[in-house]
Amino acid sequence: MNIRIITLFLIAFAANVNASTDVWQPAAGHTQIPLWPEAPPAATPVPGPEYVRTSTKPFGGKPMVTVSNVSQPTMTVYSPKGENTGAAVVVFPGGGFEILAMDLEGTEACDWLTSRGITCVLVKYRVPSLPYVAACDCRPHNRALSTPSLQDAQRTMRLVRSHAAEWKVDPHQIGVLGFSAGGFLVAEISTVFDRKLYAPVDTADKESARPDFAMLIYPGHLATDDDKANPNLPITAHVPPSFLVQAEDDYTDGVHQSLVYYAALAREHVPAEMHLYAQGGHAFGLRSTNLPINGWPALAEAWMRTIGITH
Repeated sequence: MNIRIITLFLIAFAANVNASTDVWQPAAGHTQIPLWPEAPPAATPVPGPEYVRTSTKPFGGKPMVTVSNVSQPTMTVYSPKGENTGAAVVVFPGGGFEILAMDLEGTEACDWLTSRGITCVLVKYRVPSLPYVAACDCRPHNRALSTPSLQDAQRTMRLVRSHAAEWKVDPHQIGVLGFSAGGFLVAEISTVFDRKLYAPVDTADKESARPDFAMLIYPGHLATDDDKANPNLPITAHVPPSFLVQAEDDYTDGVHQSLVYYAALAREHVPAEMHLYAQGGHAFGLRSTNLPINGWPALAEAWMRTIGITH
């Protein structure tokens, strides 16, 4: 990912927002569940209190709601509407590991999934989740694992499996969906799901953190500048079946991110499906763009049926 482009994007976004000091809350009828019973592991200070911003500049014809300075990660469970397929998807919004696009890449994804009979678990993971470097006054990514957010991802997967019976979820049909930096987080949890990043805190941590399937939408950090696979994402035959979507005119992350990751999956014979579109740019989410890329959710639904997640 071009960190300079991400930084400029975030600066441009900040110049077009109405700020609020409120902590992000889901819509009425839904409750945030803390991921950790006490302080998160290896908790580090954030620049200030959590706050929500709403853009004045439209994204896909509507404002975008983001949350910053998340130090207390949570998950929110959205039950399926109509017939329950038994499948569940854990959703990771993007935002360059600096902010989280909670509606564009969060609640709107849950609206889609629940309308298809799939339980959605929206994660508000810790951000910023990369170390600050004073020399550049930034948080350069360097393709390393985003440890705090990956700890949150592992913990979420284990909590969902531990509550599977209660939430009417099949513990063998729990997938992940991520956008942009959230797509990188999906790659992390898909490749290093069993890496020990924190001491167990309760019986939920006896569960597996491995997703049963994975969807990466305009992901970043998956490839080096010379189009080699990110060495921090060791792709083996144990990576779950994966679905990728990216636009060729995505100049934030670059289409090579998906191409390199897909090729690595193919070498390990991991079932994978990739869709590349001529136009779409970055951060299109599920909003109408009047472009063919707007049809990717239907392709994802067909893919989930193909691999036996839904019927």
